[in-house]
Amino acid sequence: MKTSSTPGPVVVGIDGSRASLNAARWAVAEAVQRDAVLRLIHVVSRVRIGMCPSECELPDADTTLLIAEDVVMDVGRAVRVELARKVGDPAEVLIAESCCAEMICIGESTPYPATGTLFGSTARALLEHARCPVAVIRTDSDGSLRDGGVVSVVLDDEPDSDARVHLAMQEGRLRKATVRQIDRRVNSWIRRYPDVPVEVVASGTGRQYRRGEHEEVGVQLAVVGESDAADVTTLAVPNSHPIPGYPDCSVLMVRKSHLADVVRAK
Repeated sequence: MKTSSTPGPVVVGIDGSRASLNAARWAVAEAVQRDAVLRLIHVVSRVRIGMCPSECELPDADTTLLIAEDVVMDVGRAVRVELARKVGDPAEVLIAESCCAEMICIGESTPYPATGTLFGSTARALLEHARCPVAVIRTDSDGSLRDGGVVSVVLDDEPDSDARVHLAMQEGRLRKATVRQIDRRVNSWIRRYPDVPVEVVASGTGRQYRRGEHEEVGVQLAVVGESDAADVTTLAVPNSHPIPGYPDCSVLMVRKSHLADVVRAK
């Protein structure tokens, strides 16, 4: 069990696909920033190996994990890596891991054209039931990690809005990316006067933002809150949600249970 002084691991689900390896690459920076262990987990179906115990203690014999470990080492960052091979349903195993994790990361290709959905079954289960932030990291059709563009976040009147924005700003710093804040607050002056050109200046920083700026830049990561989880997992492609309207971007969801961690970090 993690404590306030001991961060839990950043957990990555590994299945041998390019998408899962890209998720492991993406998660390295998350683990380094938190001074946390990067825990790579390969979940094996009971059908493949019979009714064996729920955890096998021989991760060094798992080629899938060894390949993922090599990929992580090739990133060139000083990160502590832990390998684990478990038996069961991937979603159930990762949801259980989320109870003590700082973040759960999985990889996915671009949205599923056959079903018209944004996420696969494991991602949907994690977004709805995981107990920690969940990152669904996209891989392009050519196998490359989708890591260009802005970090996008919605400002609204939900209680976890500050936590979302805080996490989005951290990701912008970590990824060296512009943060696009979409203002949906009921009392937002910008929203009440959509026809008026607006310039927002952060006092003391000298930086400014103009509505319409960076419109040509895609979204690499969308930060959403727990209140969005149920809606996001049921969205189809295309849709009008202001963030998953970019269906090929990665998604990072923050839980209300992490609000206290955000307050302590300020």
